[in-house]
Amino acid sequence: MKTLVVVAHPRRDSLTTNMTKKYIEGLAEAGHEYEIADLYAEEFNPILYTQDEPDWNNSTKIYSDEVMREIDRIRANDAIVFIFPLWWFSMPAIMKGYIDRVWNFGFAYGSAKLPVQKIRWVALVGSTQAQIEKRNYHLMIEQHLNMGLAGYTGVSDSKVKFMYNTLGDFSGENQQEKREVHFNNLLNEAYQLGCNF
Repeated sequence: MKTLVVVAHPRRDSLTTNMTKKYIEGLAEAGHEYEIADLYAEEFNPILYTQDEPDWNNSTKIYSDEVMREIDRIRANDAIVFIFPLWWFSMPAIMKGYIDRVWNFGFAYGSAKLPVQKIRWVALVGSTQAQIEKRNYHLMIEQHLNMGLAGYTGVSDSKVKFMYNTLGDFSGENQQEKREVHFNNLLNEAYQLGCNF
């Protein structure tokens, strides 16, 4: 399966970047082809200007060159994986702007649906699983990503994977050792997700 991996993090040495590398190692191991869309490295402009506003009377509207390139990129793939840090219980602004601009009328909704078979959302969460689930934030995020975004654009095979405690917050003895084991486990989990895509 050809997969577009969309990643959003400003630092090249971030855990998000390293987990993306492990994820695509797993994809390659499983025999999948992949392409990376690194929104920060590619300096994607997340701001939606007039040229990229939907035209409800024209489902074949030609959008800006940048948006049309991304539309063609999605059309060349069978699936999309989004890898990102969870900021304010949502994706980074650059990724939200990517969806605002690229998942546009006539391509992702309206007369057409997003032309991919499945979507995966890999969210790196600074908090622990217990902290997120205490107020059901995980359900809110899953509903938004799986139904509000993927479902609305016609993709029923959509799943969210939370990678918890990405800040490595441990107390007590052997904190450094616990952190190293935890981060190695996260990276291995990212690899396994790619292998089992």
